[in-house]
Amino acid sequence: MRANSNFDRLEQSYLFSTVARKVAAFKQANPDVTVIKMGIGDVTQPLAPSIITALSQATKEMSQADTFRGYCDDAEGYEFLRAAVTDHYARLGADLGLDEVFISDGAKSDLGNILDIIESGSKILIPDPVYPAYVDTNVMNGNTILYSKGTIENGFAPLPDDSVDVDVVYICSPNNPTGAVYTAEGLAAWVAYALEHNALIIFDSAYEAFIREPGLPHTIYEIEGAEKCAIEISSFSKRAGFTGVRCGFTVVPRNLEVCESNLNAFWRRRQNTKFNGVPYIVQRAAQAALSETGRKETAEQVDTYLRNAQIIGDAFDSMGIAYTGGRNAPYIWARCPKGMCSWDFFDLMLEKAHCVATPGVGFGSAGEGFVRFSAFGRTDDCKTAMERIQQMLEEEELI
Repeated sequence: MRANSNFDRLEQSYLFSTVARKVAAFKQANPDVTVIKMGIGDVTQPLAPSIITALSQATKEMSQADTFRGYCDDAEGYEFLRAAVTDHYARLGADLGLDEVFISDGAKSDLGNILDIIESGSKILIPDPVYPAYVDTNVMNGNTILYSKGTIENGFAPLPDDSVDVDVVYICSPNNPTGAVYTAEGLAAWVAYALEHNALIIFDSAYEAFIREPGLPHTIYEIEGAEKCAIEISSFSKRAGFTGVRCGFTVVPRNLEVCESNLNAFWRRRQNTKFNGVPYIVQRAAQAALSETGRKETAEQVDTYLRNAQIIGDAFDSMGIAYTGGRNAPYIWARCPKGMCSWDFFDLMLEKAHCVATPGVGFGSAGEGFVRFSAFGRTDDCKTAMERIQQMLEEEELI
């Protein structure tokens, strides 16, 4: 028996595990200090009333023989939720069929699971910086990884290089961690590249609900030709607070083919073999999140997080610190002062301001010299954290 040697190529520790250990050690050494966490993007607002009602009603159904649900007939998900997802896309201007929507237990799972239908050893283009699970899952699968560098100059929304030939392209918009959002022209360039190079786009739209600026695409299927080259993966985690409930969805167009292989059929086969579906009560809750009442309630929660982001951004503006994001995304990607490296600035904030952000270098080499702030905390904590950070920077003569 041989273990998967690709795991030996992974970083020693997952980024957020390292952050958690550092914070735990600091709190153990300083038990009386209140640490404000603005690192991991976990939500803080409770589930919306309409979602709670749907969960309760579905739970009651499970207590009665005539309404009890066991296995879902198809691993793709219940039709009522897939129909709600297609209605959601119709509002965005994309026409999807029920057979193109697959309900999942969250975007993170499918971002890794999707590699089951892609040949091991493929060439993968991943943005740098970006969510580290993209890299780790491809390392585990034995793929060759190339990077598309995000910089201040390109707004952390790099465009394709036609001289680079790859099999798969990952795109995250709004981006985690930088908060950058692709324009329609930028996405059209990537779709054109994929069609020309016979490449597959894996489009992560987990933060789509945070886009408020008119004209910015909410889905890659707003771009002509995307249905011929793109899979979209999304989630209820951030749009509806489902980080602890777990539900998402993946869209695989029915006619999407790579080298004469139909990826919709491949993904359906994969799901029916390896996945038994999302619990009935969770799918009812997700359906409620996409109802008219649910969309209103969850939009108000998203607006609260965006107001937190504005508080953080306004504070950095007053300090003269450059950043991206925060306006159509829940993340603020701030440049470390005076050329500090990411982990040094992380340590300084933890020790002096008792605040936690995520070191940018943990999202890729292009993230060195930046830190990611999450707006998913409570508003009072955001205000207090920025006051502490400003005081720290002034005392350390860094602004």
